[in-house]
Amino acid sequence: MNILFVCTGNTCRSPMAEALIRHKMPDVSVQSAGIFAVNDQRPNSKAIKALEQKNIPIDARSQPVTDSLLDWADLVITMTTQHKQSLIMQHPDFQDKYYTLKEYVSETDKKVWNELTKAYAELEEKRSSIIQENQHQISKPKLEKKLAEELEDDIKNIRYLEANIINYDISDPFGGSFETYQETLDELEKYIGLLVKKIK
Repeated sequence: MNILFVCTGNTCRSPMAEALIRHKMPDVSVQSAGIFAVNDQRPNSKAIKALEQKNIPIDARSQPVTDSLLDWADLVITMTTQHKQSLIMQHPDFQDKYYTLKEYVSETDKKVWNELTKAYAELEEKRSSIIQENQHQISKPKLEKKLAEELEDDIKNIRYLEANIINYDISDPFGGSFETYQETLDELEKYIGLLVKKIK
């Protein structure tokens, strides 16, 4: 499997993710790139230092995302939802490969998403049914009041499910302290560990 990690400038999160997975799975084929990256920059010195403290080697140079890189990859893992959306807009031909890291490894979230999809569909069905039954019998303001009352519990349930969806973004340490880089690395390590399990 060829894995491509993508972040913004390819100097912090994606090279850290690349180094982590190389360390945990030496035989894996992996690269990283950035949506706004320039060629051949070394990773941020704080990112290198955070990895060194865990005895994880890093040997990466920045590169921008290209069609040929996306073609090479079997799986494209982004650090945030925004990165994923940018790829979908700029490189739509490969969008079936795009996942955020947390989205790809989180099984519990899939359950919530399935429940949420079902709840959206049921709400729309109920809403249409109320409109069809009442649109010729009551005024528009009364119909809107009736919809609000009858759909209140369904909307509350949807809000509850939405609140339980994890934030898909890996925090950006850029411009932060060394401790911030360590925190991002710890967060990455947790999800890369889950990714390794899923691949194996």
